Amino acid sequence: MRVKGGTTTRARHKKVLKSTKGYRGRQRTTFRVAKQANLKAGKHAYIGRKLKKRTYRALWIQRLNAAVRAAGLTYSRFIDGLTKSKISVNRKNLSELAINEPKTFEKLVEAAKANSKVPARK
Repeated sequence: MRVKGGTTTRARHKKVLKSTKGYRGRQRTTFRVAKQANLKAGKHAYIGRKLKKRTYRALWIQRLNAAVRAAGLTYSRFIDGLTKSKISVNRKNLSELAINEPKTFEKLVEAAKANSKVPARK
C-alpha cells in the first residue's frame, strides 16, 4: 500500500513559506525558491551573529583607546598595566566606565600607569 505524504508535505511547505513572509517576488510564494532564500537567509543570520560580537568588541576597544589617550596612555599599555596590576575587567565594562563614570576610570588609568614599564606619554 502506497502512503502519500500530503499533509506532511503541506505542513513543511507552509512552515518554509511562513518564514519567508516579507521577501520579494517569488521568494515568498514559490516553495522551491523560498526554500533556497530561507537557507541563504539563515546562513547570513548565522554569520551576522558572529560579526556582531566582533564589531562590538572593536567599538569598545576604540572607545577605550580614545579615553586612555586623553589620559596620556595608549590602549595596549593600558591593558598591559591593568594585567600587571591584576585588575581583570572586560572591555565592555571598561568602555562603560570610561563613558559613564570618568572618575572611576581615572583610578584604573592611574593603576595601569603605575604598573606600566614604559613611561606615560605627554
